[in-house]
Amino acid sequence: MSRITANYDETWKEAVSLYLPSFLSFFFPQVYQLIDWTKTPESQEQEVRRITSSRKGNKYVTDKIFKVWLLQDPTKYFYLHIEIQCQYQANFSKRLYIYNYRIYNIDFHNVLSLVILGDNRPSWRPNSYQYEVLSNEVTLNFHSVKLLDYKLRWAELEKSDNIFAIMIMAHLKTLATTRNLAKRAKWKWAIIQKIYERGFSERDIVILFNIIDSMMALSESLQADLMKKVNRLEQERIMPLVSPSVKLAKKQGEQECKQDLIIKVFSQRFGVIEQILIEQIRKLSDEQLEELTNVWLTLANITELERWLQSRIKSV
Repeated sequence: MSRITANYDETWKEAVSLYLPSFLSFFFPQVYQLIDWTKTPESQEQEVRRITSSRKGNKYVTDKIFKVWLLQDPTKYFYLHIEIQCQYQANFSKRLYIYNYRIYNIDFHNVLSLVILGDNRPSWRPNSYQYEVLSNEVTLNFHSVKLLDYKLRWAELEKSDNIFAIMIMAHLKTLATTRNLAKRAKWKWAIIQKIYERGFSERDIVILFNIIDSMMALSESLQADLMKKVNRLEQERIMPLVSPSVKLAKKQGEQECKQDLIIKVFSQRFGVIEQILIEQIRKLSDEQLEELTNVWLTLANITELERWLQSRIKSV
């Protein structure tokens, strides 16, 4: 039997990319209040990859980096560096320091590093890095949140209408059911029902469903049973079909709805999508659209999307 592996890192990165304001208002409200949200945050991953890959043998890859503007002075900006760390790593603080100064190297603007610790070690709480040579001392302090702490704040999560309350519930129950997939399936069903009950928009329901579905991985039989329950729930609530393949409609216009959602999701993640890429997406077959929705969490930037589409142009 193949091992079922939970997808923590990619799902969290996806959620942060799509819902940055909600992420900051939930975990780091003081940071949220610093930012001028009338200006769209600019993703900086491609620029940082260029810098970090300049060194031979480099193995460091950052999670999410955004260029954001200050509310008090809209002419000034800083870099928001967000790391999602879901397992213990002895040199994590050092790695954060390396990321921080390399991001600073982009154009010598300030960098704020924020960390989500999603591991299962209660005592592991890195929040700084320091080294000293004689009287020369270098220190980096960074802000971190430990998801395990929310086990004692479950009632608070139940009441919250923030998307990341759902993310934390899914994360904690996935972590707690590593060796009990049947129990995970029960929790997954309970959390899916909460997604419907929270009053999210149709688009948010679809996106959040797929993120949770990817994180809380199940065996084929358990997943099939779960989807039967989801289908019944949709029929009872007269809701649009939501599945891992993002089937948004059952009647006419189904394919166009899929295309629109895919374009919206990638626009949220990567900014303005060039018209040529939009045209290529609209030419994809129904099977290719499903394939794209199944891999969209793994496409880290617009270049990877371009390559994915290019590889299928001949078959379009």
